[in-house]
Amino acid sequence: MPSVVRSRHWADEIAETVMAGTGHHEISTGISPSGAIHIGNLREVMTADVIYRALKERGADVGFHYVADNFDPLRRVYPFLDAAVYAPLIGRPLSEIPCPCGKHPNYGDHFLLPFLETLKELRIEVRVIRGDEMYKTGKMNSVIVAALKGRDIIARILHEATGKQIDADWSPFDPLCPACGRITATTVTGFSEREETVDYRCECGSAGSLPMAGAGKLTWRVDWPARWKVLSVTVEPFGKDHATSGGSYDTGKRIVREVFGAEPPFPVTYEWISLKGQGDMSSSKGNVISIERMLKVVPPEVLRYLIVRTPPERTIAFDPGLPLLSLVDEYDDVESAGRDQRALALSRASDYRVAGVPFKHLVNVVQMANFDFSQVRQILKRGGYENLDEQALRDRVEYAKRWLEEFAPAEMKFSLKPTLPAEAGELSPAQKEFLARVAARLEPGMNAEAIHAMVYSAAGEAGSLKPAEAFQALYLALLGTKRGPRIGWFLAFLDREFVLQRLREAAALS
Repeated sequence: MPSVVRSRHWADEIAETVMAGTGHHEISTGISPSGAIHIGNLREVMTADVIYRALKERGADVGFHYVADNFDPLRRVYPFLDAAVYAPLIGRPLSEIPCPCGKHPNYGDHFLLPFLETLKELRIEVRVIRGDEMYKTGKMNSVIVAALKGRDIIARILHEATGKQIDADWSPFDPLCPACGRITATTVTGFSEREETVDYRCECGSAGSLPMAGAGKLTWRVDWPARWKVLSVTVEPFGKDHATSGGSYDTGKRIVREVFGAEPPFPVTYEWISLKGQGDMSSSKGNVISIERMLKVVPPEVLRYLIVRTPPERTIAFDPGLPLLSLVDEYDDVESAGRDQRALALSRASDYRVAGVPFKHLVNVVQMANFDFSQVRQILKRGGYENLDEQALRDRVEYAKRWLEEFAPAEMKFSLKPTLPAEAGELSPAQKEFLARVAARLEPGMNAEAIHAMVYSAAGEAGSLKPAEAFQALYLALLGTKRGPRIGWFLAFLDREFVLQRLREAAALS
């Protein structure tokens, strides 16, 4: 398998390797829309997209398409399906069974159409090809004939590559039974190259002759190289599971050469995206995050950057909690040491505008403001954030709100109480004395660092009061909890008169 030595951004290295060949370049990607298409799946199409961008920048003659394998059969009843409805439909093509919600033309489109909308948001401009249309229009007829004629060659390749014995009645083509609608219960009994027909029999008892166009599909290990031939594919990313010795790329490259008379595409193997605490993302395991959900909490550029900055051969460990805030700030911060400028350029998706406020700060500010935008602006102004792009700020405030709803750990959530919380009744005499001391020393214009140092000093003078108990006193008075955001930054952003009144009120409790 060709390899690429990385010295610059991985997309540029691949583009230059690919351009060593001449002529048109066609990048292919795709998936079977059998379930929600999640950010783990997104890595494939995103990898293809940035290679496409890098090739176009170099003036290459390049195309980019996405194959929706909606002619694949429903393999089983997934947890999100009604077993009574879908159990009888196992084995039928996804394009030929009902939509789970009743709002889309078929099962496949139920998952495909929302995914295509997210591609628009991510500015991934790709030609979409549906598998059922490729077969129904006859576009695959020539390779179906070649596969049926080369059945013994394919069987030998599969046996040599995998070590598995191939059944005598095995066929590289699965007919679609017109009686029961299944594509997994039929056997090929003959075919006519001239008439382009296939003879079949089915477990349901049906038998007969069918025109090849729309009468079934090639098995996966044959369908993939057949598409390389039909679509003239020269570059394709795919998951590491296909890249194993004897895997589908190994067999595919032999089948495409020995049966279809074409060359295999340049392979770009990618690792999985893993979800913190749950392992590699998998629809069957249920440990996935949908692309639509992610685009509610971060701008599309940031989601692109998550994937674009990491070479395909490296796993992406994804944590939508606090590390996601750091990723947003890395994207925004021009002075960030970890910022990958080339990855940023390849991540552009829209007229992106920086809000001018660290996202980590903003998720605290929106809570301090009780999610009121006018209060957000006032708090930021007190913190020295002037002349902000209001629309960019509004957008970021909405992202911050949704991140708090969707992914924020419990310790990040708080609510600034408008009146003294009942929990302040837990304050000890020493804690009340400490709060009075802080109120006396909180001077106008103090920045976060100065307030932090002052609080520590006041805590140290409180004798028997432990530092943790001192901080708890402030949080109890303001939030009604024993934990909260960094105290210096927190107090600096709040209205000083509000803080003074609250601390004095808490200190005076009897």
